[in-house]
Amino acid sequence: MADVAARAGVDRAVVSRVLNADPTLKIKDATRGRVLAAVAELDYRPNAIARSLRTARTSTFGLVIPDFANPIWAEIVTAIEEEADRHGLLMVTGSARPGSGRAGHFLELLRSGRVDGLLVAAPVAAELLPTARERLAWISLNQRIPGHDRYVLFDDPAAVELAVDHLVGLGHRDIAHIAGPDALDSARRRLEGFRAAMRARGLDADRVVAGAYTAEGGEQAMRALLARAPRPTAVVAGNVASATGALNAARSAGVRVPEQVSVIAIHDLPLAHYLQPPLTTVRMPVAELGRHALRTLLTTAADEDVTTVVSDPIEIVLRASTAAPPAGL
Repeated sequence: MADVAARAGVDRAVVSRVLNADPTLKIKDATRGRVLAAVAELDYRPNAIARSLRTARTSTFGLVIPDFANPIWAEIVTAIEEEADRHGLLMVTGSARPGSGRAGHFLELLRSGRVDGLLVAAPVAAELLPTARERLAWISLNQRIPGHDRYVLFDDPAAVELAVDHLVGLGHRDIAHIAGPDALDSARRRLEGFRAAMRARGLDADRVVAGAYTAEGGEQAMRALLARAPRPTAVVAGNVASATGALNAARSAGVRVPEQVSVIAIHDLPLAHYLQPPLTTVRMPVAELGRHALRTLLTTAADEDVTTVVSDPIEIVLRASTAAPPAGL
């Protein structure tokens, strides 16, 4: 920075304030131009380690997700990364598969002064999270963690209600739900939304089979539903992976979709367009959830309550897997 200041004929403090886009700095455009030209000519880059020693900030934040296999998280991570770029921040991302023990290890590394904040999207024990005494801000993504009110959620009940409304509008009354694992807060919220929506319309709210949020879990759940009498004429799947397995189970059982059973899934992915038949979905504000979570992390104190629900836009993406129920049903 001293070299840049000497080349531009200004004080080091002026260089620092130009590089940090200080809005209170009053200098001539020509002076600002000389500073920026000197920065370019000398290929100067601020030393992040030196800056962190001076400011006690790393300009880095951590993100822990359940795994890298679920394409929904790819969309959310991309949105967070784009928002981080706008703020000049670096993101460190890790996964915490259930039972792997990685959540505790990763969070402990990040808590040791390596980041300024945390976004937590994986199910973790409350005791692994920073305490208010540590002054390390964190936000939970699409999950409520008992004992803590620091989260940004999808409006899962509204999404499921929209799916039920779509099916009821087509004439369905015998509607079932392939739920996610009870251990997941998002799955519990979708189940609550399904039951509330069905009861509000005077329909049976107990046609529910839970399974893992995977194709295998959805396939097993769909087999169980098709084996019951009376068989449902429509199914709301907890996510696209579950719906993919459900379509395969119906095909294997000789049940035609949507002629004999309609299938709709929560969330939307490009993959849904290429399934057979193409899958009707409820599109959620995936990118906005990620962007809003990071903005919230940057603007709230570590001990401040955050209880935000991102609900716009939520919309049906109509494809070929839903239709009116079979005649006479």
